[in-house]
Amino acid sequence: MRSSLQTRWERIPPKRRMPLTVYAVTQFVFLLWWAAFYPGGMSYDSISYVWHVTTNHWMSNHSVAYDALVWLSIKLTGDLALLTFGQSVGMAAALAYVAVTLRHFGVPGKFSAAAAIACAVLPSIGTFTIFVWKDVPFVIGALLAFGAAGRLTVRRMRERQAVHDTVFRNQVIVLFAGFLMMGLFRNNGLLVAVIACPVLLLVLPKMRRAILVATVIPAVVSAGLQLVIYPALGVKTPTKDQVYALNYADIAVVYGKAPWTFTAADKKLMAEVAPLSHWSGRAANCWNADWAMKKPMNRTKAAELNTELLDLWGRVMERTPDQLIGARLCRSQIAWGIFPGPKSMDGNTLISAPSVPKNLYGWADWNPEMANSPYRDELKIRPLSDSLHDVAYFAWKASKAPQLQWLLFRGAFWCYAAYAVFYVFSRRNRTWAPVGILSIPLALQLTVVAANPAPLARYMFAPMFLGIMTIPLLAARPKWGRTPEGVSVEPSTKASVKKEETKPKEPQATPEPVA
Repeated sequence: MRSSLQTRWERIPPKRRMPLTVYAVTQFVFLLWWAAFYPGGMSYDSISYVWHVTTNHWMSNHSVAYDALVWLSIKLTGDLALLTFGQSVGMAAALAYVAVTLRHFGVPGKFSAAAAIACAVLPSIGTFTIFVWKDVPFVIGALLAFGAAGRLTVRRMRERQAVHDTVFRNQVIVLFAGFLMMGLFRNNGLLVAVIACPVLLLVLPKMRRAILVATVIPAVVSAGLQLVIYPALGVKTPTKDQVYALNYADIAVVYGKAPWTFTAADKKLMAEVAPLSHWSGRAANCWNADWAMKKPMNRTKAAELNTELLDLWGRVMERTPDQLIGARLCRSQIAWGIFPGPKSMDGNTLISAPSVPKNLYGWADWNPEMANSPYRDELKIRPLSDSLHDVAYFAWKASKAPQLQWLLFRGAFWCYAAYAVFYVFSRRNRTWAPVGILSIPLALQLTVVAANPAPLARYMFAPMFLGIMTIPLLAARPKWGRTPEGVSVEPSTKASVKKEETKPKEPQATPEPVA
């Protein structure tokens, strides 16, 4: 007699079995990581979020939306485990959604499922999913936007752009939700929608109104919250030295390389904020802007003289644009460089370990509110299984080998892999419509190039997920073809055309003569 489980499985419609399998397997793997590093991996930023919401220091220098999720988890359970568990659920669901998108392109389910499971199994991005980081829901949003853009692209390839049915509206809603999540959970996330918008408008001309709704409105909402709503609610806005830290770092890099281009007035202004030896010393390291903002930099004075420093930045840009652009490209090397930079220049990929030091990354040393926080005992790794923790931590440490960083911790490689796959797929299908789905990893890459403080691996984890999920397109067997005129035809249409051609033609009546 067949088991009840087998009977229940057979009752599930065949088209839903693959996504359910993807969700179940990836969710199980994420739960293993979650149990191994319970209540979740943490970093300096994680402690910042807890400080924000438990001491009434709400600030918008980080994601206020993510702070709200941290607050909700702590209020409901007194811990962060609920938040990280929810992240695992959201990531597994997003991967299943993208796997179904690949099936629309003609990818066999076993290949799309394998790619999704790989995302969960790899120690680098598997552990990332259970970190207390705003970047995790940001990546979930990127996966949703990627999947929705792919389904809209398939509509064009099947010549169904003008069919705006319920399925189409649902796809647009998911695209909207993906871009909104990216705008809410990373302060510069709205740039992804801004960059992707013109590409999507060009590739999907008969969906332009829907594309504008799904990209422009999330960007406007994100900007409105940052500039108007959050301040009105009493959320503290970032100080000027936080907002323009990259500009100060640009000045330092150029001063370190070409000090003769600075006038006496320029140097006098800089000396009011920090010794010139700091500007030309450690601050001049182009890899990490954080070094420029550390002592002896007087950040309070920098905020007071911010207008003058920005004027100086403008003059530096006018005098030596090559040096300033070079500083930005150097600092954003994590976005376009496959291999880490020289170790001596702090160009290595910065990776947070899934562990918490006793001083809470320094917070307990200088902040009495966190040193005596009632949640202090919750801010540490408390694995549900010590054996599982040991195995998981060993796997994570092994994956951190310098020889593997280009593959497991740097999203630039996966961006280029995605571009290559889309090129091959487009050539095979004689269409450039896939550029629509390609707009998402491209926008993610360019956003980091535009403004990046340090070579942090998590800034490029979204392209890693997308790049891995793109590889199965090489095995795609589209279920549509092309007529001699190059118009896409679905299988049902092709069958009806063939049937019509083979059907005997009825004799036509001879037209009557016209009087």
